[in-house]
Amino acid sequence: MDLTTIIGLVIGLGALVGGYMWDGGHLSALVVPSAMLIIFGGTIGAICISFPMSRLKEVGKALKMAFTENKREPGAIIDELVDMATVARREGVLALEQRAQEHSNTFLRDGLMMVVDGTDPELTRQILELEMDALEHHHEGWAKIFEAAGGFAPSMGIIGTVMGLIHVLGNLSDPGTLGPAIAVAFTATLYGVSSANVIYLPIAQKIKIRSKEQISDMELMLEGILALQAGENPQLIKKKLNSFLHQDHKKAEGEGDNGGEEN
Repeated sequence: MDLTTIIGLVIGLGALVGGYMWDGGHLSALVVPSAMLIIFGGTIGAICISFPMSRLKEVGKALKMAFTENKREPGAIIDELVDMATVARREGVLALEQRAQEHSNTFLRDGLMMVVDGTDPELTRQILELEMDALEHHHEGWAKIFEAAGGFAPSMGIIGTVMGLIHVLGNLSDPGTLGPAIAVAFTATLYGVSSANVIYLPIAQKIKIRSKEQISDMELMLEGILALQAGENPQLIKKKLNSFLHQDHKKAEGEGDNGGEEN
């Protein structure tokens, strides 16, 4: 599990509720089932109208992506590519066939198999780049669902508040109930705005970040595969691929493998 997502949700929601209770508010006043039905039900309905079922079926995968930590090891990928480049220069690319077939990463496996099969380098690049574009487009579609929810929820909150005020103004015979009734009506706006800014939009942003991380790793693999296919010097390949690392990863690699040399 990605602790940052969980901790962020706990802190965000906790701060809202805690701040309210700090000023003497009662937690029970925030629990309004009718407002929940209007805001969350209305938001879900709007999302269902906006997106096809094929996209909505993948909401679970999108949530898994947001709440699961992406264990990135770009340094290990670089070391593996450099090792394979060394083998290829010494024994030829055919020596990588079994290793490629058994590799757990499908993207790297497909790229290496194209190299082993003697696919034209430009065609190899085109195929792998198309796969990267398709994955990025897929992830973008997931993020758009939650971005749309973040746009609909505040509007549903306003609708819920207006509906509540209509109910209040239609029952003015008892002035003593006006205050509590108006407070309940504005709870709908609270639900809409808070859910959009603490849940939906942050999840969309996390999906985008996770997607960029995956695409970055795939770009690294692509350049390594093409360099290996071109028969480049393994140490030059390592130096080239190190440029993909984030600055802190690059520094760690430099101190550990290059005697503290910085790029």
